[in-house]
Amino acid sequence: MPLIDVNGTTLFFDETGPREAPPVVFSNSLGTTLEMWEAQARAFAGRYRVIRYDTRGHGRSPASDAPATIDTLCDDLAGLLDALGIAAAHVVGLSLGGMTAQNLAIRHPAKVRSLVLMATAPALPPPETWETRAQAVLRDGMAAIAGPLLGRWFTPAFAERDPARLAFFTKMVLGVDAKGYAACCRAIRDMDLRPGLGSITAPTLVIAGADDPVTTPAMGQELAAAIPGARLEIVADAAHLLAAEQPGDVNALLGEFLAAQAGSPSVHADAAFQRGLSNRKAVLGVDHVQRSLAGAGPFAAPWQDFITRTAWGEVWGDPTLPWKTRSCVTLAMMVALHREEEFKLHVRPALKNGVSLEELRSLLLQTAIYAGVPAANAAFRWVKDVLGPEIDAVEPWRAEL
Repeated sequence: MPLIDVNGTTLFFDETGPREAPPVVFSNSLGTTLEMWEAQARAFAGRYRVIRYDTRGHGRSPASDAPATIDTLCDDLAGLLDALGIAAAHVVGLSLGGMTAQNLAIRHPAKVRSLVLMATAPALPPPETWETRAQAVLRDGMAAIAGPLLGRWFTPAFAERDPARLAFFTKMVLGVDAKGYAACCRAIRDMDLRPGLGSITAPTLVIAGADDPVTTPAMGQELAAAIPGARLEIVADAAHLLAAEQPGDVNALLGEFLAAQAGSPSVHADAAFQRGLSNRKAVLGVDHVQRSLAGAGPFAAPWQDFITRTAWGEVWGDPTLPWKTRSCVTLAMMVALHREEEFKLHVRPALKNGVSLEELRSLLLQTAIYAGVPAANAAFRWVKDVLGPEIDAVEPWRAEL
């Protein structure tokens, strides 16, 4: 698991894309992990060296007992770039990640080739709001704020059309270390970057969600006006976590801006592998894929290359079938062939890809007809092994008589 010790802390990070390509680093928002950038990693891994990391106290980057300031988070990012041997990068941040990115451009301007600031602001008063939130999570855990938080992150329309994605982000929020979340709340509480915005020299794109109740379009306009030469774009039908809610529109804006700054880098010869790698990480999880590649060794390396290019690049990368359908097909075939390990590997990804527990149960019932009762019986047991008590959330089933 790639961990780097920087600035007195340990950061978990992930890289996808050719190492010689222009580097683009993504900094996540408060309460999320690097997985919030999955759509961007998939879109840009063929042309750029895409680097994502978990902000300290989030995901797999452990929390510290020491207090954090926005300067601390800025120096974490600067240290990560140094540790990776990157002199300067295109820096993309959303919300807290955008605050970190602003500060990096102010305090370490030579490290920033260009700047993309999404759903963010240089200050978010009043400070009492952030102290109250910090105390709430330290006292009652992340569940105390998860509902209101998700209500600000996404529009009601998104929650209705993509409940699986909403569930994915709900689980993400609940998995954040309360101590790390509180420390970052207090960093925002004490932050005011406004005096330094005029010193930013990097080309800057500001992107705001039209329906963002946290960092409103008006705040985005103020931010863009304060940074010399900055441009503002508004994404329709998007709340605070706009990169996840409207990835197509965001990626179009980001792609055009990066191409203008990086000189339109050509698709790398290894692009097929990198696209497959980003798909594989998005479906199976960054941790699993990193372990598989790290443990392959010289003998199995060609095999990892083959499945990444073919299974994940060409097959899962083919847009003809949506990933939900591919998950259903994969699970059904694994039942029929009695492939327990592979079936279990794909259960949680299927839920993330939109397969509900009720649909999973229906799929297994159908496999009993076409693959045999013993095969389906085993598959029901495998689901219980993977999901445990989670399967109790399934809706009751009654046969129609």
